[in-house]
Amino acid sequence: MSQYRERYINLISHGPVGLSDQLLFWGLWPLSLLFRLIVSLRNFLYYNQWLPIYRATVPVISVGNLTVGGTGKTPVADVLVKQLIKRGKKVAVVSRGYGGTFNGRFGRVTPAGGGDALTPESAGDEPFLLALRNPGASVYIARKRRFGVAAAEADGADCIVLDDAFQHQAVHRDLNIVLLDGRNPFGNGSLLPAGLLREPQKALKRADLLILTHSDEMSDPVFSEQGAIHCRHRLADHLLDAEGCHLSWAQLSGRRCLAFAGIARPDDFFTKLRALGCDLIETLSFADHQAYGPDELKYISACSQDIDFLLTTEKDAVKLQGAVFPKPCLIVPLELHFEEVGAIERALDNLSRVSVD
Repeated sequence: MSQYRERYINLISHGPVGLSDQLLFWGLWPLSLLFRLIVSLRNFLYYNQWLPIYRATVPVISVGNLTVGGTGKTPVADVLVKQLIKRGKKVAVVSRGYGGTFNGRFGRVTPAGGGDALTPESAGDEPFLLALRNPGASVYIARKRRFGVAAAEADGADCIVLDDAFQHQAVHRDLNIVLLDGRNPFGNGSLLPAGLLREPQKALKRADLLILTHSDEMSDPVFSEQGAIHCRHRLADHLLDAEGCHLSWAQLSGRRCLAFAGIARPDDFFTKLRALGCDLIETLSFADHQAYGPDELKYISACSQDIDFLLTTEKDAVKLQGAVFPKPCLIVPLELHFEEVGAIERALDNLSRVSVD
């Protein structure tokens, strides 16, 4: 992470520190005011139905957040998809495909390949990972989500999950789930680009469920009076090799490792690895949704000469198919643990009753 990017992230996350930060913050403040005006006008038009809202014939669940950056939307969407499949639902996921190059009306992600299958580069890493982890679900990419929803309906889906869609009000949702990072839910309290917020905090009134991620790392209680669901992120108790075989963490004992990640908060990943006793000789941070081209692969290989294992995330791994490194590259799955699982199950039960009625 470059020094300037790190300073900017600290500014929008925690506020200005020092004169140079103050100057930058106040320089960005007018743009934040303009952004707030645009967001407020857009919300007003949707609220008064002056902008069209597509209503699907099947229940729609939205998973989104109030800030930019990683709060764990895709892992939560993954949990919901698995829960719905267990309930016998034919589930579809519709994503904008952020970070991907696909620009058609809509496309379907098929990890097995064939035909016009979208790759991780075209679909985006997160939708591709969702499709890979849930072969029983259909995953669609659509810049205008209503086209993907309509395609899912036409293909027989009876429940649709919208990934990263809290601000995408062009599609009606029956269950609006919003994630907040419990450690720092609102950043410095300002809207983009002077802060992390995509919308003012009052937009949370549209949420049906609040999920506080990283709740085990919260310094103060947040939204306790609103019955928010608490969720912890934890690395799985196993690793995966390139063939998908399980390895135990004990196999890394005494081994020198290099970890790399192109996610919103790579330092979180590295900290969790160290907490499990990994001997991280070096860490490499890439931009969120990083595309791993020849230069990046060459750089990783050059840094891995004196280590025993490379470690990376599932999100990064889907973009490394066919990559060859001088040392084995192991994948570290992420697991979510909810403290109020019953609240999610009740919400899905209510959604099922609505769909029957």
